[in-house]
Amino acid sequence: MKTISGSKSIALTLLLFSATAGYNPIEAQQQTIIDERIHQVKLSSGLTLGYSAKSGVKLIEQDGQVFKDLNRNGSLEPYEDWRLPAAQRAKDLASRLTIEQIAGLMLYSRHQAVPAHPGGFMGGTYGGKIFSASGSKSSDPTDQQKQFLIKDHLRHVLITSVESPEVSASWSNNIQELAEGIGFGIPANNSSDPRHNASKTAEYNAGAGGLISYWPEELGLSATFDPAVTRQFGTIAAREYRALGITTALSPQIDLSTEPRWNRFIGTFGEDPQLATDMARAYIDGFQSSASNGETDKGWGTHSVNAMVKHWPGGGAQEGGRDAHFAYGKFAVYPGDHFNLHLKPFTEGALKLSGKTGEASAIMPYYTISYNQDKKYGENVGNGFSKYMVTDLLRNKYGYNGVVCTDWLITGNEGPSPDVFAGKPWGVEKLTIAERHYKALMAGVDQFGGNNDVEPVIEAYGMGVKEHGATYMRERFEVSAVRLLLNIFRVGLFENPYLNPEESRKLVGNPEFMKAGYEAQLKSIVLLKNRHHTLPLKTGKTVYVPKRIVPPSLDFFGNPTPQYEEMPVNISLLKKYFNTTDDPDQADFAIVFIKSPVSNGYSKANREAGGNGYLPISLQLKDYTAVEAREQSMAAGDPVVDPGITNRSYKGKTAKSNSYPDLNTILETKRLMKGKPVIVSVSISNPMVFADFEKEVDAIVGEFGVQVDAIMDVLTGKATPSGLLPLQMPVNMGTVEKQKEDVPHDMIPYKDSEGHVYDFGYGLNWKGVIKDARNSWYKGGKR
Repeated sequence: MKTISGSKSIALTLLLFSATAGYNPIEAQQQTIIDERIHQVKLSSGLTLGYSAKSGVKLIEQDGQVFKDLNRNGSLEPYEDWRLPAAQRAKDLASRLTIEQIAGLMLYSRHQAVPAHPGGFMGGTYGGKIFSASGSKSSDPTDQQKQFLIKDHLRHVLITSVESPEVSASWSNNIQELAEGIGFGIPANNSSDPRHNASKTAEYNAGAGGLISYWPEELGLSATFDPAVTRQFGTIAAREYRALGITTALSPQIDLSTEPRWNRFIGTFGEDPQLATDMARAYIDGFQSSASNGETDKGWGTHSVNAMVKHWPGGGAQEGGRDAHFAYGKFAVYPGDHFNLHLKPFTEGALKLSGKTGEASAIMPYYTISYNQDKKYGENVGNGFSKYMVTDLLRNKYGYNGVVCTDWLITGNEGPSPDVFAGKPWGVEKLTIAERHYKALMAGVDQFGGNNDVEPVIEAYGMGVKEHGATYMRERFEVSAVRLLLNIFRVGLFENPYLNPEESRKLVGNPEFMKAGYEAQLKSIVLLKNRHHTLPLKTGKTVYVPKRIVPPSLDFFGNPTPQYEEMPVNISLLKKYFNTTDDPDQADFAIVFIKSPVSNGYSKANREAGGNGYLPISLQLKDYTAVEAREQSMAAGDPVVDPGITNRSYKGKTAKSNSYPDLNTILETKRLMKGKPVIVSVSISNPMVFADFEKEVDAIVGEFGVQVDAIMDVLTGKATPSGLLPLQMPVNMGTVEKQKEDVPHDMIPYKDSEGHVYDFGYGLNWKGVIKDARNSWYKGGKR
């Protein structure tokens, strides 16, 4: 066996060979030097080996082939042998790791921005200083990243915003170089929440925007009613992720959104079980399947990105629509006894792929307590702590053997009141942090989202040794280690985790990818109303666009935001299509841009005043009083921060939506236009009540997170509207209150002044109501 050192040549390409006496030269290998440190060697087999001269890893030769000596011991171990199946390599490496190293694999970092923010949950330091004062490069690892990679053995990193594709690639190289030089040279498996939509609004899409192709939100992909579009998105997004150094997508979100008030509705494929299932399958196939020139193992390869599907067993049945990121939304309820229906996108989609990878490589349970659904142990605990949900149901009944990773911060302590964004230990609030880790391990999970610290995992291991013995716990840890390592081996990181930043710059957001994303945006836009053929509009005419008033509210994290006024779109973009004016008298027509209404569902002030704190979530623009709500909530209770609340009902209370000024803007614009056409463009995140304003306007288009240009292309007829509603639009809030959180398609849909019903599968084109194979297939039951 021979060891081959990295070349010091500054040439970009050379032939690597040995001329040692008595030694037959290895087949000529083409080598690329990205910089003075990073070397990539392309073997004649087509495989590329990448290593850093700084990490101490060298190439070794055996049987006429070249391998990386990742543990730097001069011999070829089975886990270093790329000729062996990934599963065999993962099992070999897992057997070599210490308990501390396996515990590190079980960690999944908190959110990391590149470069780090000066403070907050994405903050970090460089040599003890904030980035702007440190003199560091944007691509340098933070102090915190170095610590969790070296001290805590963490290898799964969640990244959010990045300065640019090339900075992301360079940062990834630096992280991989650091990881390569430690222990067994296990690469970092970097991940991302969805980042291809145009705006960032919450913790779970903090990486969105930037230099990358833009696509509609997941709900917008569903509005195309075409899984092929979603498959194309997955394929392109995976290429861009790999160029950024990302090898796991914390997506898709395939919760069946049967509760219309849930604030994560926009991030799902909607309420229809079959459409959501088909879209889930297409999305995962796109992300995980490597093209033939990149495939190495059963569909996996260098173009693949692991898909971590969320959220088992479905989070779309939140009681009253309140979200489980907060204690006030910890319960999912099933008044219609449709728990099993919520499993369909998982069991028939994510676990039954059309592609060769077979099933999603990872699954994330949701924070929620799936209330009274544990049919074996009778526990009401968060899904990540539930042995019934993870082991009995997901693993044993449905045969899933991939990674199960908790949602972020379920082992942390909750905040001082139900509305504080903090830990989410629902159902196990009184356990210690280490005890929560142990309970989750015994439930069957492999990994802890949002935990950079190895100590509580080690402490949980000790608890297991006391209860079950060291042999049992070693085997239990190795089972998880194999699953976690397999996802790193299958995407080729052990062979080559390094990127060429210049190539990343060229690939991410390239014109071809941008064009595909834009076409998907156009296909997702739904024309709801077009009275007297108001649309398409003629270019060159004059448009009036009123400002939008955003009322005081709470952001996703519960922080108060003041009222402000804004132009809802960049007027310069409209000037490519129309003349613009601030004077309605000079305008030929008006376009009013609004957002579908939703509200918070909890008020700390109400609680402090002696109420229970719970408010209705409104899907209408005008103020809403919940006269038809439940007298008694289906679930309640928080033993730590709110032990006295046994009823979360909000009956009789009034709420304002976060879009309530939009109604006055529409009506005032109608008055000012004096009979001239008024068009409403609504950004849809949830089902909404149209009755307050529909009859007052001439045309309505609905969009799901698209660029302004795409809306204008439809309004002017450059593109023909073809999107269909992937949800129902309720006739009023009464039908919202009467629907059951776990049942799809159970609201009375709105019928507009033109006689059209805003039901699932409805949409218009220039000829009228769309009736084609798509809504025939999904709405007609011919599936």
